[in-house]
Amino acid sequence: MERRQFIHSLASAAAAGGLTAAHGAASAAATSATNSATHAANSANGAEARTQLATLAQKMSEPVLVNMAAGTLKKNFNLEVSPTWDGRDKGVAYLECFGRLIAGIAPWLALPDDGTPEGRTRKRLHQLALQSYTNSVDPSNPDYLLWKGPGQTLVDSAYFTNALMRAPKALWEPLDARTRQRIIAEIKALRRIEPPYINWMLFAAMNEAWLMSIGEEFDPMRMNVAIRKINEWYVGDGWIKDGDAFHFDYYNAFVMHPMLVEILDVLDAKKGAFWNGKPEELRAQAIKRMQRYSEHLERFISSDGSFPPIGRSLTYRTAAFQPLALLALRKQLPQSLPEGQVRAALQAVHNIVWAAPSNFTRDGYLTIGFVGHQPELGDWYSNNGSMYIASASLLPLGLPASDSYWSAPAQDWTQKKAFSGARFPKDYPVNY
Repeated sequence: MERRQFIHSLASAAAAGGLTAAHGAASAAATSATNSATHAANSANGAEARTQLATLAQKMSEPVLVNMAAGTLKKNFNLEVSPTWDGRDKGVAYLECFGRLIAGIAPWLALPDDGTPEGRTRKRLHQLALQSYTNSVDPSNPDYLLWKGPGQTLVDSAYFTNALMRAPKALWEPLDARTRQRIIAEIKALRRIEPPYINWMLFAAMNEAWLMSIGEEFDPMRMNVAIRKINEWYVGDGWIKDGDAFHFDYYNAFVMHPMLVEILDVLDAKKGAFWNGKPEELRAQAIKRMQRYSEHLERFISSDGSFPPIGRSLTYRTAAFQPLALLALRKQLPQSLPEGQVRAALQAVHNIVWAAPSNFTRDGYLTIGFVGHQPELGDWYSNNGSMYIASASLLPLGLPASDSYWSAPAQDWTQKKAFSGARFPKDYPVNY
């Protein structure tokens, strides 16, 4: 689908006179800012990409945050579960929905207020997010989340705390003292859940890393053992096993690389202890490995933006590209992947995935599917709350509109070069 059609398909999510209108203003501002036609074209291209992403962020976020801030999410969010649902408490879906959504949009909400249409939308959503956090841990609120629930609660508590780590000044510090203490208590109480020796170990570790980041008592065993196991499961060339067995899927993107790096960020910054290892060296190694994995992800993106529909949790849609999005946000993309190339590639991915109207219900909530509503693709643990992990591909929105990520010249990505007969770099394995 053409980019213009993509914008049109999301326009209903924007407030009147809101984000979609920002595209023309941003492009005009870029054009008038320089006499260079080339620079103006690049700026307009980046502004268009940002407008698309911000409009998608609003469309994805608004129904969830508006309702949760009002204490009506459980009332108005009609649950959908996979045909193979395993019978667990469906109440966990609301934690999945909020926790996964907020982890992806946290850096965007943390940007300074401004008077642009995007800035006004962002400010409103930020306030709704703060009230949602308050309601999530208030036992008297209808939207009090399922903190005493099954093991899945541990999984999605990690996205809940990951957001607080990604935007502490925007999402943690403004909360009142009682809410902060309630959150700390709920997260510590989840130590009752023993994670299996798979990617779940990182969820326990993320919660402990967040506690460490705010100066609270934390459990170094739940954090350090997870780090050791992930490194033991590294099979080479940027790929990590999920436990004893290798799975060819996108869990390296959904969980492994991003969470390992962000946990090590905290361990390094806080000078935490790690037997027979140095956190700063482990962190540097983890970043290099995520960069290598991201080179593979970029090569997965075909000329039209499609990518291989492989493995478990395929319905997480664009979350498959979280490492690329996160490295872009952190200004740590490998030298082999220029910002303009990554932006163009991710824009193509968003165009082709989010063009399908049935990705959303009539009420504006995400559906189970890969491109559109495809409930049969759900796994035994899938519900429509799970789908909000797709917000992970929105992370570059945390870069201001003035950042080079948005102004860098758009470039063809690897497959687009390869299948047009253009020159493109060969690829070789790494030994780190």
